[in-house]
Amino acid sequence: MAIEYRLTLAGKIPLDQLVECAVPDPAERPTPTETPGLLTADLHDQQGFTLIVRPGHDGYYEAEDDDATTWVWEPDSYVNVTFRMAKESPVENGISNMLAVVSRVLTCRREDAALILNGDVLLLTRFDGVLRKHRRALWWDHYGFTDNVLVPGE
Repeated sequence: MAIEYRLTLAGKIPLDQLVECAVPDPAERPTPTETPGLLTADLHDQQGFTLIVRPGHDGYYEAEDDDATTWVWEPDSYVNVTFRMAKESPVENGISNMLAVVSRVLTCRREDAALILNGDVLLLTRFDGVLRKHRRALWWDHYGFTDNVLVPGE
């Protein structure tokens, strides 16, 4: 079993541009697989996760929001950047490296975005240019990464 963090960006985004933003080192960038549109990189030893990039359309995302209500988002087209971490591995390094990638992507790209843990816990959104960490203060504080992704208005 694994822990997955998924950063979803709305829109039709050129994968090569997104990958260059996300992973500065060309040797660590995800590469195409046999599945059309799917890029992967096993960065477990270097970064603490496997990186998976996949575009799609007619998206549907729901997760638990701040007040335990269901948050729903349905982008027409999107790209998922998934960070898959082995459950038995220490996650602190993987999370720190994942947040560095998320920060680079959010700085480089301007699309609406959401960061979701295990498909059901909303951690971060950006809509209309406004970044927001969601109530998961316990998550953010637990790992000591409160300042890794700067969010105005906290």
